[in-house]
Formats: sequence, C-alpha cells, structure tokens
Amino acid sequence: MSATYSLIQILGAVALLLWGLYMVRTGIIRGFGSQLRDVISLGVANRGRAMLAGMGVTMIVQSSTATAMIVASFANSGFMEIAPALAVMLGADIATTLVAQLLSLDLSLLAPLLILGGVILHKAYSQTVRRQIGRSAIGLGLMLIALRTIVQTSDPLRDSDVLLMLFSSLSNDPLIALLLAALLTWLAHSSLAVVLLIMSFASTGAMSVPLALIMVLGANLGGVLPPIMATANEGINARRVTFGNAAFKIIGVLVCLPLVAYLPPLLSQLEAAPARQIVNFHTIFNIGIAVVFIFFVPTAEKILKWALREKEAANDAGHPQLLDRTAIETPAVALSCAMREALRMAEYVETMITGLKLSLEDFSAERTAELVEMDHLVDASYEDIKLYLTKVGRQEVDDMESHRIVEILSFTTNMELIGDIAENLLDIAAQKANGQLRFSEEGLEDIQELQRKVQTSLRLAMTVFMNRDKAIARQLIGEKLAVNALERQGVERHFERLRQGRRESIETSTLHIDILRGLRRVHSHLAAVAYPILDEAGELRKTRLKKTKHATQHI
Repeated sequence: MSATYSLIQILGAVALLLWGLYMVRTGIIRGFGSQLRDVISLGVANRGRAMLAGMGVTMIVQSSTATAMIVASFANSGFMEIAPALAVMLGADIATTLVAQLLSLDLSLLAPLLILGGVILHKAYSQTVRRQIGRSAIGLGLMLIALRTIVQTSDPLRDSDVLLMLFSSLSNDPLIALLLAALLTWLAHSSLAVVLLIMSFASTGAMSVPLALIMVLGANLGGVLPPIMATANEGINARRVTFGNAAFKIIGVLVCLPLVAYLPPLLSQLEAAPARQIVNFHTIFNIGIAVVFIFFVPTAEKILKWALREKEAANDAGHPQLLDRTAIETPAVALSCAMREALRMAEYVETMITGLKLSLEDFSAERTAELVEMDHLVDASYEDIKLYLTKVGRQEVDDMESHRIVEILSFTTNMELIGDIAENLLDIAAQKANGQLRFSEEGLEDIQELQRKVQTSLRLAMTVFMNRDKAIARQLIGEKLAVNALERQGVERHFERLRQGRRESIETSTLHIDILRGLRRVHSHLAAVAYPILDEAGELRKTRLKKTKHATQHI
C-alpha cells in the first residue's frame, strides 16, 4: 500500500471520526439538551459541584466546546457567576480526557452492534428522545470504526520517508509542532478528535512519543479557540468565561512545554504502550490544571472583570441577549428563548401604545422621538427572531415544536406591524403639536377610551401567546367587536361635530379619523394572536359567509 493511498484513507477516517463525534453530540443535545442545561445550572452553588457538573455533561456530550457555549450563555444572562462558570470549564476539560481514555481501548467489536442498534432505534421510533439516542449510538459506532481504520492504515506509514522527514522536522521545532496541532484542532473544532489521531500515529510508531506529547499540548491549546470565536459577539460575561479558560490552558502549556523531554520515562512507568502514554498525559495535564486553578477561580474572576470591562449599557440596547445561540440544537430550549424575546418585543410595542396617550395630551418632542425610535428596536428584534427560528427549524423538530415556531413567527409579525402603526400614530401626534391643533374634549375622550381598550387587549394577547389560554383567547376576540363599535361610534360622533361646525373638529378631522382607524387596525392584529389557538381547539367556524340560493343550487 502506497503512502499516498494510506494518507487518503486516513483523511477519510478522520472525516468519519469528526462526523461520528458530531452525531453523538447533536443526538445527545437534541434529545437531552434541556436536562443537560439543568445539570450545569446545579453548579451555581460552589466550585466543586460546578466542576463535577461540567465533567458529567461533557462526558455525555463528548464536546467541551458545547459545554463552554452553554456555560457562556448562562454567564451572559447573569444566571451564573464567572467563578463557577470557570470551574465548570475545568471539569469539562477533564471529561474530554476521560472520553479519550475510553476510546483508546479496543472497542472495535462494539462498533457494528452500536450502529445496528442505533439504526433500529432511529427508524423504529418517532419519539424524539429515542431517535436521538439511536443517532448518538450510530455516531459512536462510526467513531470506533474510524479509529480502527486510522490505526490500521497508519502502520505502513512508518516506512514512509516523507512522513518520517516531516515528523523529524517537527520534533526539532516543538513550537511549530505545537502551533500545527492547535491549528488542526481549531479547524476540526474538536480537541478529542485530534488527540485520538495523535494517539493513533503514536501507537504504530509513526510518531515519536515526545513529539506526540507536544502536539497534545497544541491540541489543548487549540481547543480553546472555537469557544472564544463563538462568543466574540456575545456579552462581556460570555467572553470572560472563554478567555479565562484559555488563560488556564496557556499557563499550563507554558509550564509543561519545557518539561516534555523528561516526561516519556515517567509516563512509561505507568503504561508502556505509546498510545496509553499519550492519553495518560492528556488526562494528567488537564487534571493538573483543574487541581491548581480550582482554588484561583475567584481571583481569576476579579482579574477578568478588570481586564475585560463592561461597556456602557447604551451600547447593548436592543441586543437580543435572550436569543441563546447555544440552544439552537435543543429546539425546546431555543423556542423558550424565542418566546421570551418575542415578549420583550411586545413590551416595546406596549410602551409605544402607552406613550401615544401622553403624546396626544401633553406633547413632548423629545419623548415622542424616543417612542418613535423604539420601532427600530421592534424591527431589529423581529429580524433577529426570524433568523433565529429559521436556524431552529433546520434542526430535527417534532410536530408540536414546528407548530410553536409558526405561532411565534405569527405573533412577532403582528407585533412588528403594530409597531409600524404606532409609529404612524406618533407622527400624527407630532403633526397635531406642530400645527398647534387641539382635539375637542369629546373627541379626545373617544380616542383615549379606544386607546385604553387596545392597551388592555395587548396584555391579553401577550397572555394568550404565553399560556395558550383558550378562555382568554375567546375574550380577546370578543373585545374585537367592542373595539369596532367604539371606532364606529367615535367616527359618527366626530361627523356630528363637523355638522355642528365645531372648529376643533374641522381642523383635526383627518388626524382624528386616522387615529381611530389606526387603533382599530392595531386591535385587529392583536385579535389575530388568538385565532391559531382557537382554530387548533376547533372553536372557529370555517367561514362566516352564508350560502346563497344560487350557490346551493350548484351544490
């Protein structure tokens, strides 16, 4: 077998290893994502429990990056302080080494059984959890096959002059070897996969143990890059967690790198096999970092808060921090995040509707401008929710989750349209003030009564959206008749004042009618929130049209 052919096979096996790892991670997160987040949340109490929580979750997910993203989102939302979050990350790093220990054993006979069982579970059950367990089993089986392929294929490479020359050059330049391993880990987004690859090369003698130890350090160093890049645009606390974990790893690498040449004899006393020496070093390195730095996480938190200072709150205004991107692969959690952001969007709209009453009574250009500016927050939030739900919809969602995605999109679309109408109504208030116009006392009372009705219905719509309460949904649609009646009566009374020649009514006629109709349109969009809930419950008629005699004859 030529070295080129062997290299192609190894590259394919590495791709299979990464795909299997991805299947395990996504299967576990989709099936048990909310429970795993609950386990991590238990680590808020103290550092020891936090580290154990990080170990437990990462052992299951087989990805410290996934754990890092969950922890970063907790820290960013203020649910977890920086110190326990760093402790969780120390535990996550230990867990990846324990997974490597397990996979370094000869488990090749399990591979076909795992794949067979996984396919049966995935095809036989429609329940999300069982399907995802099957998906994870298939991924684990593929990983074992990939590892066996790498070991078998890399054995002939010991005789490759080119590869021996490459590894010899790297042995003479440890810094390049360190950076190369870090780069490979960053590209693969998995330190576990790179460590297993290094272990496979070392097990066949294609790579010397000292070089393999250096590259293991590089893999640990490269493993901190994906979380840092993923949180680059997140809140300051998320970046503090990922940068703090990176600092621990950098210090550990700087301490261990000069000692690598003296470690092989010590490691060989534990186990003689090169592969076992590699994974043992990987484990000892991360346990050593955890044991040392677990006592310094409070100090690290203070340093990180000093080094990475908070920006002014105004810079983060309107930023959708509730849309946790780490939860996208867990649809149940992601939809909860989208609902909370949708409710915040509705609160912006409520502020605009409430502010309209004040603008009509006592106009303030500055206050009205702030309310108009709030429509930009509504629009931005709407776009963010749409993009977020699009990504969630690409996951494996069940029928209930798919239906909820449609409901959230429908609610936010209505809120966005209401925001546009509210902006127009505020512009009308500005026109009234700039023209020094006044509504008649009766006309202003009609507008205020309709505005109060709309404001009450907005709170009902938010409750219906959150709780899917059919009784409140019926109440909301019932209010639509009352609002239409109020708008009609307000217009009729306004026309009566026009016939009487009331000066205020004549001067503000167009503005008055536009406000009444605008408020009625707002309520129509609010009532639309209730229709999907009642339609699903079978409490809506198919059509409101009566059959004509002509139509009956054709039937």
